[in-house]
Order: sequence, then C-alpha cells, then structure tokens
Amino acid sequence: MSTSASPVPLDKLLVSSVPGFASIDDLKAFAATPYTQRIAAESTYEALRLGAQVDPGAPAIEFLPNADPNEPVLAISHADFFGNITRTANMFYALGVGSGDVVSILLPLVPQAFYALFGAEAAGIANPVNAMLEPHQLAEILRAAHTKVLVTLAADPASDIWQKVASIRGELPGLQVVIQVGGGAAPPEGVLDFDTQMMRHSADGLTSGRAIRASDTAAYFHTGGTTGTPKLVRHTHGNQVYQAWVMSLMMPGKVGDKILFGLPLFHVGGALTQGLAVLCRGASLVVLSAVGWRHPNAIPNIWRLVDRFKPSTFGGVPTVLAAAAGVPIGDADVSSLTSSSGGGSAIPVAVAETLQKLLSKPVIEAYGMTETSSVHTLSYPDRPIRLGSVGHPVPYSAVRIVKLDEQGHFTGDCESGDIGVVAMAGPGVFSGYLNDAHNAGAFVEPGWVNSGDLGRLDDEGYLWITGRAKDLVIRGGHNIDPADVEEILYQHPAVAVAALVGQPDDYAGELPIAYVQLQPGAQVTREELLDRVRELTPERAAVPVDLIIMAAIPLTGVGKVFKPALRWDAAWRVFQGILSTLEGDGVEISIQVGAHGTHGSLATVRVSGVKADARAALEAEIKKRLGPFTLPHVMKCDGVDPIN
Repeated sequence: MSTSASPVPLDKLLVSSVPGFASIDDLKAFAATPYTQRIAAESTYEALRLGAQVDPGAPAIEFLPNADPNEPVLAISHADFFGNITRTANMFYALGVGSGDVVSILLPLVPQAFYALFGAEAAGIANPVNAMLEPHQLAEILRAAHTKVLVTLAADPASDIWQKVASIRGELPGLQVVIQVGGGAAPPEGVLDFDTQMMRHSADGLTSGRAIRASDTAAYFHTGGTTGTPKLVRHTHGNQVYQAWVMSLMMPGKVGDKILFGLPLFHVGGALTQGLAVLCRGASLVVLSAVGWRHPNAIPNIWRLVDRFKPSTFGGVPTVLAAAAGVPIGDADVSSLTSSSGGGSAIPVAVAETLQKLLSKPVIEAYGMTETSSVHTLSYPDRPIRLGSVGHPVPYSAVRIVKLDEQGHFTGDCESGDIGVVAMAGPGVFSGYLNDAHNAGAFVEPGWVNSGDLGRLDDEGYLWITGRAKDLVIRGGHNIDPADVEEILYQHPAVAVAALVGQPDDYAGELPIAYVQLQPGAQVTREELLDRVRELTPERAAVPVDLIIMAAIPLTGVGKVFKPALRWDAAWRVFQGILSTLEGDGVEISIQVGAHGTHGSLATVRVSGVKADARAALEAEIKKRLGPFTLPHVMKCDGVDPIN
C-alpha cells in the first residue's frame, strides 16, 4: 500500500487545516468566509474523485464476510473503487438512465451496493431502499420513486430479497431494467448481471459528458416510517457534499484512517455520514459483513476488530453502542480510539457513561435527520461535552426552537431554556419531499425544516432533545416524555434496551407502558424494574402501568427501537383483555394490530364460531367496548368482509 505525506489540499472538501471551534467567536470567524468558497466539488462524483486522489493505492473498502478479525479481507483500492463507480455510471447511462431517471437499489452491504449508489447519482438519481421491508411496502416506494432501473440481489438461500422482487415486478409499470448482483450462474431471462455489464464500460470518465451541478437531484431516501404513502426525501448533490465536507471538518481523522462500517446504505448515517464522508477524505471503510452490525460476530468481536484495524473513532447507532459497552475489552489494544460517536436516536446517558468509563474516551453525540442529509448538530470535540445534549449546530448550519399553534403554524421563537419544536436550516437541509402533498407542515418558515422533535437551547447554545412530538405519551392531556423513564431503566445493569410507549386507555387516552430487553444472561424481575422506576421517577403520571420483558425488542433496519410495533403490541394486549370475556360457546376472537395506509394503525378483530342469530348483538357489544378508544378498528365475523 502506498502512503502520501499529506492529503491533497482540498480545503474546500477535505479541509487542509482543521480550525479550532472552542468558542462561538471561533465559529463566527470561520463562517465569515462564505460556505460556497470552501467547496471544491459540486457533486458526489467529483467529491469521490478528489478523495481517491489522496492515496489511490490505499483501500477504500476492506470487506469482511463474517465480521471476524482473523479472516482475510477483500480490499478494493481507492483507484479501483472510483473506477468501478465510473463504470457503473456508464452502465446506467447505456441503459437509458438520464439525469432525471431513478435507479433503485435493494442490496446488502456488498461492494456493488456502493458502486450502484454513487454510480446512480453520477448518471441519474439513486434510490437506496430497505430490503427488509415487506413486499407491498417496497412496491409503494419503488412506484413513488418512478423506478426505471432496479439493482437487486440474485436468488440466495440466505436472503429473501429476490423473492420479494419477483413478487412485485408486475406492480412497477415504469420499471424497464432489472440488474442482479451475485447468483453464480446465468441470470433469469430478462435480467442482467451487474458485474458482467459493469466491466463492459470505461473507467476513464463519464461517457454521458454530464456536468453535474450542486442543485441537481442526487438521491431519494425514504423516511417517515412504514405506514401510508412513503415519503421520499429529495437530496441534491450539494446537500450530500455538505454532509461529507462538514463531517470531514468536525471529525477529520488522520491520513490512512479506517472506520468500522456496519450501517446500511438506505440510511443517511451509512450512505453519507460514515460512507461518503470517509471515502471523500481518502480513508477506508472496513465493512463488517453484508449485513453490517447485524452479523452475530460483529458486536462480540468489536474490540478485537478495533485492535486489528486501528480506527480513530467507534461510531454507531445507540443500540450498537449499548451492546458494545457490555463487551469486555480483554487484551485487545484499543488505544487508537480517540472517541466514540453515535446518532440516529438519543444515546441514553447511562450508555454514554458506561462507554466513556470503559474506553476513557469521550462520547460524541450527533443529531440530524434524513431531511438534513444526516448530522446537523454535534458535540464539538474541543468544547465541554454535556452528556444528554446533542451539542451545537455544525458550521454554516443553524437551529431554532419555535412555537407552533394547533394547526402547526409558526407563531414565534422560544426563549432560551423553553421547550418547543426544533427547526433547522443550512446547506444540508432538503428542499422538500418528492410528493408535494407531504410538504404541508414540513417547514416552519422557508428553509427551516420542522424536525418534529421537541427540544430546548440552553444559555450556552447546547441543544437538548426532550422528546419526539409523536412519541409523547399523552395521559389525560398530560404530556409524558418517554426519555425520562427510559433513562432510569437504562441505568439498571441488567437492561440492554428500554422503551416507553402509550398504551390505549378508554379514559385517559393513553397510559405509559414500558418494554425492556435484558443484557445476555442477566436476570431481573418485572417488579424489580417497576419498583426502581417508581422510586426514581419524580412524576407519578409517568410511572408505567406495566412493564414487559421481551427476548428482543423490535428494531428498525438501522438499529433504532421500532416504537410503532410496541404500540401495536400494547394495543393488542388491551383489546385482547377487553374482548376475551366475549369468548365461549364456540366463539373465538383474535385481534391483530398493525400498520394501515390510511389510518396509520388499525386493529382488526376477527370473530369465528358465532351463530347467525347472535352475530348482530356480538358486533354491537364489540363496537361498544372498543368505541371509546381512539385507535380505529374493523371487525370481520366468520370471514365476512370487515365492517366499521
């Protein structure tokens, strides 16, 4: 491997000298130079080209099939990596992809996923999609994106991606080309092989001759959960280059640095904060496996992986940090680490404290959203870190705490220390969703995106997220912030994951219920945990009415707690209890609660074994018992279509 004495002077992208931001005055002095004068690249393609020039022979990707620190890596140099992105862009262009056409990507973390993502952005518009979604959800996203080309995994015994694609192809009228990765044999009729097609094209430059502008659309990222019409966030090349630039500025690392990489590319934290930003400064992604952190070897081997690859920071979503904090370091050398970092959701203070004690290094918390192209605020490394705070806005970005009326309209700014809605502006903030119907309420004022989060700014400008507006448990009109109870539960050594959600109640509207996943081998009773919460929660209304210990709390594809599934479980428990007394004499009642495209969530009550002359009375009784709840429901008796 070759090494360079210093990075190619890319201020502007990689930042040739890293300024200090120990004070607001430092930041103001830096920001006196307009942001546009600091950027050398307008597009992600150009940014990656500049990154590859730092040290062309150094690895861009080091792929570990099984997250095993002893296994050999598949290393791909920056020169070859950028060459393959160029080949992929030229392949898409030859298949008819223009600047306004969409290439959707359904792939795990194989090298071709990176080529497809950034190659699609160079040729047209990339649309990386969570392949773990259900087929109907995938179809909705691909239709909403107007997918022209789909890159997906070939049939594989270890994956159901191809089966999902096969089941929905007929539902995608705009789909013209399907390209498969892997398979080891000739692809099915009408399907192209990715590697074969890619290698037919030049790596010397874009055959389209396209001059990509910062204002051109680079990608659509889906967000907003898994219910209803999918929201597609429209990122420009300028949005994404800013994220790469600002992360290289704030957490620059050293020449030849590596990062342990396990976040999926359908998430901005993986694609941009840890992907594009690292590649653009000539550093290396150590890809832990095709499924990233989800590989069973990844967390148990975490410190041995640090020992082998010597990353300067350990970054992940809070569930990854929490799991790693429970792994003994043993004889592994982790001295390369200068910090840990996390985002995607709040890092519990107890987890940050444990990790800081374990590594004797600071934990840096980031905050942002898909609509801000990922990180928007950060715990500044050269300022005091306040655990529980997400720090300050990154350079050239801004945060306000605002008041909204009942219709969601802006009515003014909050005073320092007051809780309100977090609004954000800056070069990373998107211009709107692809579907204009989703833009109602998306911005509190032009350029200021409504985060949907509640927070406050203290007298020193630190941002504190106090809750997610839609995650609040509203008990009889009283707002309960789940984070307060969750933090108490996380402080218990037996607790690995904790979540508080609202359980439907016919009087109070909602009551708080807690869900807990224990550390491996840990033992604690429901009663012990509830007693602890009662003791440490100053607010009686916030004490959970119940606590459920689960073998595994449901997570999203990027490791966040998937609270909708817990709300559905809580509703199921309530409705099951209410209706169980109606069973008997052959009558059986089953309940399902889940996502619904119109209602958001819906309870379906299925009744079997009811006599014809008793059906009307039973339906009336069910309607009477469930009527006081705000959660919509439908009934289906003996297979008859649901009725309200």
